[in-house]
Amino acid sequence: MVIDAVEEKKEIICRYRRLLRKAKPILEPGDARLIKRAFTISLEAHKDMRRKSGEPYIFHPLAVAEICVEEIGLGTTSIVAALLHDVVEDTDIELEDIERMFGKKIAKITDGLTKISGVFEYGTSAQAENFRKMLFTLSEDVRVILIKLADRLHNMRTLESMPRNKQLKIASETIYLYAPLAHRLGLNVIKSELEDLYLRFTDESVYEEIASKIDNTKASRNKFIKLFITPIKEELDKLNINYEIKSRPKSIHSIWSKMQKQNIPFDEVYDLFAVRLILDTPEDQEKSYCWQAYSVVTDYYTPNPDRLRDWISTPKTNGYESLHTTVMAKNGQWVEVQIRTRRMDEIAEKGYAAHWKYKDNVASHESNLEKWLVHVRELLERQDLSALEFVDDFRGNLFNEEVFVFTPRGELKTLPNGATALDFAFDIHTDVGAKCIGAKVNQKLVPINQVLKNGDQIEILTSAKQKPNEDWLRFVVSSKAKSKIRDALKEDKKTIAEEGKELLLRKLKQIKLDANNQMFERMRAYFKVNSQFDLYFKVGRGLITVNDIKRFKEFKPSSPVRSKPQINDAKGIEQEISKAKGRYDDILLIGEDMDVVEYKLAKCCSPIPGDDVFGFVTVNEGIKIHRANCPNATELLASHGNRVIKAKWTSQHEVAFLTGLKIIGADRVGLINDVSKIISEELKVNMSSISFRTDNGIFTGEIMLYVNDTRHLDFLIKKLEKVDGVVTANRFDSKNIENTNLEKVI
Repeated sequence: MVIDAVEEKKEIICRYRRLLRKAKPILEPGDARLIKRAFTISLEAHKDMRRKSGEPYIFHPLAVAEICVEEIGLGTTSIVAALLHDVVEDTDIELEDIERMFGKKIAKITDGLTKISGVFEYGTSAQAENFRKMLFTLSEDVRVILIKLADRLHNMRTLESMPRNKQLKIASETIYLYAPLAHRLGLNVIKSELEDLYLRFTDESVYEEIASKIDNTKASRNKFIKLFITPIKEELDKLNINYEIKSRPKSIHSIWSKMQKQNIPFDEVYDLFAVRLILDTPEDQEKSYCWQAYSVVTDYYTPNPDRLRDWISTPKTNGYESLHTTVMAKNGQWVEVQIRTRRMDEIAEKGYAAHWKYKDNVASHESNLEKWLVHVRELLERQDLSALEFVDDFRGNLFNEEVFVFTPRGELKTLPNGATALDFAFDIHTDVGAKCIGAKVNQKLVPINQVLKNGDQIEILTSAKQKPNEDWLRFVVSSKAKSKIRDALKEDKKTIAEEGKELLLRKLKQIKLDANNQMFERMRAYFKVNSQFDLYFKVGRGLITVNDIKRFKEFKPSSPVRSKPQINDAKGIEQEISKAKGRYDDILLIGEDMDVVEYKLAKCCSPIPGDDVFGFVTVNEGIKIHRANCPNATELLASHGNRVIKAKWTSQHEVAFLTGLKIIGADRVGLINDVSKIISEELKVNMSSISFRTDNGIFTGEIMLYVNDTRHLDFLIKKLEKVDGVVTANRFDSKNIENTNLEKVI
C-alpha cells in the first residue's frame, strides 16, 4: 500500500478543522487552545499507528470527538477526553501525565475509557471486567458512557475492515450492552444505528434485503404520506403555532425484530414508518397543545384504542416524552402518529445530554435518570458479584419498556417490563420481599409470580416463616430482586457448606484419610464438583452421603488419569489445532490457519453447511460450532469473546444435516400428501419426523429433515411455497431454543 504522506497530513488537518467548526457554537474562551493541545498529543502518540483499514489511527479519535459534539451534543471536556481516549491504553503516556496537562476531571474520564490490561483468571470475562470498570466512572460522570457510545458507534461504522470473528464479537457486544445502554440514556438515534449495524454485520443478506425493500417502497410511501397529512396540516394551521411534520421509516433492525417476533414477511409489517408532529409551544402549554393535535388527527382518522401511549403524563424512565397513537388511513392502512413538542423531540433524539439544556424546567426527568444512576452506584458497591453476574444484573436494568404500578396508598412505582409481585415486594423493601408469600393485585389474591400490568395496585402479603429459595430467581426480572435473592441464598449455602465441612473432616478422620489438598482434588474429580465449597455443600445437603465417602476410599482408578491440556481461549486452541492437522476428513475449517479439527455442532442452533458460523471453545466439550445468528451467540460473543475462533465451511461433501421446517397455510384435502411428495419423491430428501395440526382452517406443520447445505434448503423452501395453500415455509432449529441452558453451551 503506497501512502502519500502530504495528502494524509492535509486530510488530518481538514478533519481537525471540521471538528472545530462543529464545536464553535459551544466553545468558550480558552477552549479551542485546550482542544488543540489534546489533538497535538493524540496525533503525536498515534503517529506510527494505523487502523485495520490502513487509515492513520488519529482519524478514529477525531471521529469520536465529532460524534460527541454533533450527534450527542456534548461540550469541550468531552471533546478533549474523546481525543485522548486511546492514548493511555496504546502509548507510553500515563494517566498522571493527562492529569498534569488537563486536570483531574479529564483524567478521570480518560481512565474510565481505558481498558484493563493483563491476564484474566480462567472463567472470567475480559469484556465484562472492562464494562464494569467503565461503569465505576459512569456513576460519577455520565460523560464516560456517552463518549464510549460515540467510540463504539465509530467502530461499528468502520467494522468492514475487521476479520470475521472480530466483527461477530464487536457486533454482539454492541447489541448485548451498548445499544440497550444508548436506549437507557435516551439516545434513540444512536441506539437505532447500532442495532442496524449489528444486523448488517451478523446477517448481511437479511439486512440488504430489508434495506432494498424499504428503498423500493419509498416513492409510493411518500405519495401516501402527502395525502395522509394534508387534512391534518389544514387543521393545525388554525392553532396558530409553528409546527413541523416529519416521516421516517422504522429502522431495519426494528422491522426485522417485528418480522421475527410475529413470524411475518416484510409485506405484512403494517407500521413500516411513523408520522411525527413536532409543535413549537410555550413550555407551560405543552400538554394542552399535544392533546389538541391528537384531537385533530383522530377527527380525520379512526384510532386503535389499544395503541394509545401517553408518555407525556408519565414519561419513560429515560426521560422520553411523546404521545403515540395508531390510526386507520382511508386506504385501510394502519399509521403510527407521534405527537411531541420541540423540547421533547430534542430530548428524544439527544437523550441525557439534552436534559441539561432543560434541567431547570424538567426536574422530574432528571430525577428519573438520577434514580437510575443511584441504582448503578448501588450495584457497583456490591463487591461479591463476579463481573459476569454484574453485567447480567446491569442488563436486567436496561429493559426497553417499563410497567407503572401503584402501592396501596397510591404511590407510583416503575418496574421493568415483565416484573412480578415478587419484584414489587423487593422494590418496597428487602425484608418485605424475603417474607413475601403472595399479593393482592386490584383487591384480588394472586401468587408471587403474578406478572404485573400498567395501572395495577398491589398489596404484599408476608409471613415470618417465609424465606427465599432457588425457584424465586425464575420469578423475578429486576436486578434488585435478583441480587437480594442471591444474597439470601448465598448465606444459606454458606451455612450448609460449613456444616458439610465439619461432617466431611470428621468422616475422613474416622476412615483414616488425610484431609490434604491432594485428597480433596481426588474427591472433587470423583464426585464431579468444581470447587471445595461445592463439595462441602453437597455433603451438608446430604447429596454426598457417608456411604458415598466410603466408596470413594475403596475406589482405585484403573489407570492414571491424563489431564487434558487447559485451553482457556481462542489462542490456546490455535496451538492445539496445529497438532491435530490431517486427523479428520470433514468439511469445516477452523482457526486462523483454517485447519480441519474435531468439533461439535451446537444443538441450540443446528448449523448446516453454508451457514455463517463461528467456533466457541467450551470448558469441557472442545470446540462447538454456532450459527452467527444463534439465539445464544450474542451473549457468548459479548461476554466471552476471547474464546471465539474463526470457522467456515469449505467445498461440500455429500453429508446430510438435520434441520427443521415450519410450514403455515390454509388447510385443504391432500395438502400433506402434496408437501411430502415434493420432499420425498421430487427432491429425494429424507424426513426424520413430520407433524401437522389444524386450527379453524389454518394448518401448521413441523418437519425435521436432512439437507446438504443452505442452498439445498432454500431450494426446498421455494418449491414448498409454490404448493397451493402454503403461505410461508421457514427454517426452525429447535422447539426448545428459548429454554437452552447457556451454562451448558459455555
